[in-house]
Amino acid sequence: VQLQASGGGLTQAGGSLTLSCTVTGFTLNRYATGWFRQAPGKEREWVTCISCKDGGTVYADSVKDRVTIFRDNGKNTAYLQMNRLKREDTAVYYCAAAPIRTQYDFRDENEYRYWGQGTQVTVSS
Repeated sequence: VQLQASGGGLTQAGGSLTLSCTVTGFTLNRYATGWFRQAPGKEREWVTCISCKDGGTVYADSVKDRVTIFRDNGKNTAYLQMNRLKREDTAVYYCAAAPIRTQYDFRDENEYRYWGQGTQVTVSS
């Protein structure tokens, strides 16, 4: 089982990046897929997830209307498209997969079984 995150980099505020999370070893669309991030000196925080609640997508208030999570089932890959990036979006971004259950806290990283290695996103002013 492997989740390979990529697509991070350095961009200016207001710019865009699209992160990818390619999965091998299991079928991604049978799991809830989440993105988390960890900024320097801060705890890891949940950003968004797909198939985590009623099959749909949910976003943290801090990124809502600026990011989109989606999945290409044929490529077994999840994506995080980020627009209008802000300096406070600077962090290491992680993708993760959790078994889909009736009731669980999809914002809790402990609910996620598989994790990618993280990709760095740096937003400059």
